[in-house]
Amino acid sequence: MRNRTRSCLLALVSLEAAFCQQAGNTASAGAASTSSEKGLGYLYSYLNMASMKKPTDFQPLTQKERTQLYGKSIVNPVWYLKGAFSAGQNQWKDKPPEWAQGASGYGKRYADIMGQYAIQKTTMFGLESLLHEDNRYFGSGKKGFWPRTGYALKNSILPRHDNGKRYPSVSLLTGYASGAFLSRPWQPPSSNTAGDGAVSFGISMGWNIGFSMVKEFLPDMLGPFTKKH
Repeated sequence: MRNRTRSCLLALVSLEAAFCQQAGNTASAGAASTSSEKGLGYLYSYLNMASMKKPTDFQPLTQKERTQLYGKSIVNPVWYLKGAFSAGQNQWKDKPPEWAQGASGYGKRYADIMGQYAIQKTTMFGLESLLHEDNRYFGSGKKGFWPRTGYALKNSILPRHDNGKRYPSVSLLTGYASGAFLSRPWQPPSSNTAGDGAVSFGISMGWNIGFSMVKEFLPDMLGPFTKKH
């Protein structure tokens, strides 16, 4: 899990670098800065981060704001690029084997990943709206690796509610479970059982915990890019 998380983090950082490089090659300094900011916005949106804000900056979301965030997550180009990357990994591993290789197999793997993500995000949005949960990640503002790590792990499943209190996230857990289990009917025999759904759910939750670490330290890692532009 650690290696896969590191690989995905490097891919995301490379994506941001590509945004910056493209802006530098095709536009003026001012346009490059705007492109870089847009790239960061896409990345933070994909990771469901509250930009650079700290917990003390928390304000309850209005339903309009919540709906806008959901809409942006559905059309976010980072989502489509990440889906293409993950489908390529599954293609290389021949997972699942019934979908074989070639363009057809890759298309099925890509559609599978995007379908699961869409179910997950839509379920989370509905329950967030109903329960007034806010699953955005706010940076800790703490100093030191271990205090920040502890904060990141704790905040992987504890959303904020409108009153500022923290409870285990019903919307997040249900969203990941829905994506894992509701996608089983379109899976081939080697991966369409309830047990396969449980494994998929466990992997998704593991990624959620790992990405909490990414969210906490990502602004520091992207510092050179943001300063350059």
